[in-house]
Amino acid sequence: MLRKLAPMNADHARRAERLLVPAAFATALGNNVQIIAGALLMVREERTMLAVGWLFIAVAAPQALLSPLCGRLADRFDRRALWVGCDAVSAGLALALPLWLAAGGATAVGVYGANFALAVVASLFFPASGALIKERVPAGRLRRFNASYEMATQAGMLLSATVGGLALQAFGAVPLLVFNAGTFVVSAVCVAAVGRRTGAPSSGAVAGAAGGGAGVPMVRVILLYATGSVVVTVFNALLPVFVLGDLNRGPGVFGAVDGLASLAFLGATVVYRVVARRNSDLRIAVAGFLVTDVLLVLQGQLGVPGLFALVPVGAFVFGQARIAARGLVLASASEEAAGRAFGLANGLGLAATIGVMLLVATVTDHTDARYGFALLALVGAVCTVGAVLAPTVRGPVAGQAVQIGGAVSSIPSSRK
Repeated sequence: MLRKLAPMNADHARRAERLLVPAAFATALGNNVQIIAGALLMVREERTMLAVGWLFIAVAAPQALLSPLCGRLADRFDRRALWVGCDAVSAGLALALPLWLAAGGATAVGVYGANFALAVVASLFFPASGALIKERVPAGRLRRFNASYEMATQAGMLLSATVGGLALQAFGAVPLLVFNAGTFVVSAVCVAAVGRRTGAPSSGAVAGAAGGGAGVPMVRVILLYATGSVVVTVFNALLPVFVLGDLNRGPGVFGAVDGLASLAFLGATVVYRVVARRNSDLRIAVAGFLVTDVLLVLQGQLGVPGLFALVPVGAFVFGQARIAARGLVLASASEEAAGRAFGLANGLGLAATIGVMLLVATVTDHTDARYGFALLALVGAVCTVGAVLAPTVRGPVAGQAVQIGGAVSSIPSSRK
């Protein structure tokens, strides 16, 4: 269905804000329980970082290739319908893995296959969901809403380790994965309840209106967002190897550490709203990512006590940086090009993740996870500094906001 615009009112906007946050949480929880459960199963079977690394690469590769193309689809077709459709397909794919395992299928084939298929769907889901937010949330509330949305997404990702670790240990893989399929159904119901669009874009929907990101070159936005994608994805692959392999602890310890990180991320969302009053998203993102890099090195040196102490601190700092980085993407693209902006950011970020994942996995398997954490921190620091030093040029996505003196102007889109 092609996108059709009709008159928007405040009631529909508020309903969208209320429903999109729980939908984001449910989808993030579902996607990441699937990945975490798969990672724990592969660690049990192979006990190498590379086995887990290939799982995350199977998730990253299709998104790296397809997200830019799918971003264009999200700008052409009904974004709400695309989100609901992605959730429905994901529910079916998530249910296929426990059925495969219950039937005696090979673990590796099922885990890699199911997660690869879910990643193909996510290639469309990510730009469609980001563009739907730009379309439905009024510009004046976009920055605040982004904090809540990113909190829900990251909390779902972080809580997935707690749910995945503890439930896998208590109930086994099949019941956990069957339950997980239901999370996508919850998300689909929430987004369907948002209703059809009832308004044309407001005058505030131009790029940069959300605040905090006006005047930031798109190349910096892409690099910063990609940095966050690399760090969080590779860290999620390193953590089970460090806990279950190097430290020889069970899934319960792994889940408990990540549960504390989930609480810390919730705190980051509250603090971000205070910090953002006096600081731009660019400053928050750069400072947060650099501090996270330091914490990555330290937590690899201090064993289990270091994990319990520093992983929550890292989640608190990284959470604010990640929220700010997503806010920069929202602020730097026009509504009609938002799908392309998110597709490009996601694709480039995950393409970089594949290379870093292979590098960190190789180093970790030949040494131990401490060196993997240190290498990841080095890559994160280099990417963050590179984003700061990137040239101020016109970005590749139509609608980029540019600072001209004290005013913000919008580069018009070429879309007809």
